[in-house]
Amino acid sequence: MAGHSKFKNIMHRKGRADAARSKLFSKLSREITVAAKSGMPDPDMNPRLRLAVANAKAESMPKDNIDRAIKKAIGGDAETYEAIRYEGFGPGGVGVIVEALTDNRNRAAANVRAIFTKNGGNLGETNSVSFMWDRVGQIVYGAEAGSEDKVMEAAIEAGADDVESDEDGHTVWTAFDALNDVAHALEAALGPAKSTNIAWRPKTLTPVSGDAVATLMKLVESLEDEDDVQNVYFNADIDADELEKLAG
Repeated sequence: MAGHSKFKNIMHRKGRADAARSKLFSKLSREITVAAKSGMPDPDMNPRLRLAVANAKAESMPKDNIDRAIKKAIGGDAETYEAIRYEGFGPGGVGVIVEALTDNRNRAAANVRAIFTKNGGNLGETNSVSFMWDRVGQIVYGAEAGSEDKVMEAAIEAGADDVESDEDGHTVWTAFDALNDVAHALEAALGPAKSTNIAWRPKTLTPVSGDAVATLMKLVESLEDEDDVQNVYFNADIDADELEKLAG
């Protein structure tokens, strides 16, 4: 989505990348454990687990961590996590979707609501935002995967629906049920992806400028820092100049 990848990169340039790494590994471990517990503990026989392991490897998560997360599910001592989706509005009327895995629904809801309220947003009802989005497959490659033309050609051959490219990399969008086939075809042509996910893609974007940009950034950062939160999606369209101002 326009502005989203650049927005994320600005956040990381502000020095959060290293500090967020251990938290990222924790979230990846949780997804691996939940995936292994929900099906077979063998990635070859469990598509959700296969995706979770591939994403962990793409983030250079140590193999021991991955194996430990799977064994936690096999051993039966893993917490029972519930997948919950929260929807609301951020500064400037931006739509926000938050996906969580939590062992305490009340705690997660209270924390997410507090973050929205503290950062100029409002937590809404279920489907208050998601009807404006599509549930699709998302495959992300770094800039090193190749030129925009090369990735576009590979995506077309693989049967993808769309590609968005900028100086930081490429995002390939697919139909929900075509994700695995497209991902395999792209891996053969371009190598392993940085991440492969089922994601939310907005049908329309909401322009945001001025003070609302900084407040929105704080909202997204705070949500992503919350332990129960796995993914945050938002439909902001932010001008590059606004992002550069925030980068200082």
